[in-house]
Amino acid sequence: MKRLLVVAASALALAGPAMAQSGGQSGPQGAPRVDVAAAANRTEAAIPPPVMSETRHTGVFGGQRIAYRAIAGETYLKDKEGKPLAAMVSYSYIKEGPMDPNRPVTFLWNGGPGSGSLWLHMGAFGPKRVVVPSDARDDGAAPFPIIDNVDSLLDVTDIVFIDPIGTGFSRALGKTDPADYWGVTKDAKSIAEFIRLWLNEHGRWNAPKFIGGESYGTTRSAAVINELEGSYTDVSINGILLISSILDFSLAADAQGNELGFVTTLPSMAAAAWYHDKVPNKPATVEEFVAEARAWAIGPYASALLKGNALPADERATILQQLSRYTGISQTYLSNANLRLSPGRFYKELLRDRGLTIGRLDARYTGVDYDNAGDRPDNDPSFYGIDGAYTAAMNAWAREGLKYSPDVVYSSIGGTRNWDWNLPTAGRGGAEYLNVAPYIGRALRENSGLRVWVGQGYYDFATPFFGAEYSLNRPGFPTDGRIEWHYYHSGHMMYVREDDLKKLSTDIRTFIRNR
Repeated sequence: MKRLLVVAASALALAGPAMAQSGGQSGPQGAPRVDVAAAANRTEAAIPPPVMSETRHTGVFGGQRIAYRAIAGETYLKDKEGKPLAAMVSYSYIKEGPMDPNRPVTFLWNGGPGSGSLWLHMGAFGPKRVVVPSDARDDGAAPFPIIDNVDSLLDVTDIVFIDPIGTGFSRALGKTDPADYWGVTKDAKSIAEFIRLWLNEHGRWNAPKFIGGESYGTTRSAAVINELEGSYTDVSINGILLISSILDFSLAADAQGNELGFVTTLPSMAAAAWYHDKVPNKPATVEEFVAEARAWAIGPYASALLKGNALPADERATILQQLSRYTGISQTYLSNANLRLSPGRFYKELLRDRGLTIGRLDARYTGVDYDNAGDRPDNDPSFYGIDGAYTAAMNAWAREGLKYSPDVVYSSIGGTRNWDWNLPTAGRGGAEYLNVAPYIGRALRENSGLRVWVGQGYYDFATPFFGAEYSLNRPGFPTDGRIEWHYYHSGHMMYVREDDLKKLSTDIRTFIRNR
């Protein structure tokens, strides 16, 4: 793959995207206008070669000193005629020395959709990480500590962080419509294409391979495994990492008539109520209370919700009392909500008596709204409590540490729009039921060497742990122990808590070693 190698940040101002977008406009006043064909040719000619920066570093990871190459920059996705359509930016960390055919490579991304990979990159597995308060306090303002990440996985695997098109520095080129990459399947195809190109360039086709993501990144992982292994031109994968998993989008607790979402969210509410001391005579551990809440949610609670208006009054009274115990919310409020407590209302109501709201991504976080009267929070304190630190750290590390500093704003999140959620048939079912979990079930059935690692935070409402359990416990999934589960005493981004970062690193390191 053609590459322009740069080693100084000052040499990395990229005029290409701006030039490409200006193609086809009129010349100076009085000059003749170019025709459409000439404008198209000029647009194509204005796209420069992909730019990458390669630097060398050392660090101690998992107790081992590792020398590694860092390659940051663009890979062009092209049409059948070789015309560049989009620049996908990645960050590859590759151990120095003779190539070990048994050394794995792991491809990682975040979610959104529309999020760059900065969260996993600068929070969990990259060679550097940003430090935010471990006890769910706000991150404040710069400067933020950016330190050597001893919990990076570079002792056991090379790592490639990928920013999908429209996120980070990745973007469409020339006249390409970025919406061509914005959809469950379209996005997965572009990631799978990148992985194949990367394996070509680095000679790693026969290396052990892992893929993984966080949040919507787990959705992406399921769709990508389908693109990699769903045909007879397989890229066989050794393991999938599902961090804060969302696979079945029918589990939305705000949808009227969909009772399942309330059932799968209830144990997360129990965990949050336990954490904030809203449970009378609470058990000693959150695990104990969550286990109790799981059993009640899938049993008596699910049965009561499914009965709808036919629920007998005496059974309703019993359910109401138990629901109040598990959620820490008053029976009056729950009765007015028809026994169906949406997460948004829960964030606002749980600590209303203290004048606080709780976080969606991590219920350990608390915030203060403009007033205490509404039924939903103004914002998510567990997101605005960390975003400044991660954005600053990603830009500082890429532009200064990796010497990759394009003249492009790094899009941390929100860089895509009008996402195409339609799916071709995924196993049995259709496009109107958005569930990518069957892709993983099929991959497990057809690849005996594939294993799945799942990690969930107890205090995560963006991707509740009981919903993840439900999604991967359906018919079609082998029951031979190739799906393993790990739980953390934090939320969606469990690595913001120091103890959970170490546990996460150890858990995944063991998973990779046990391939």
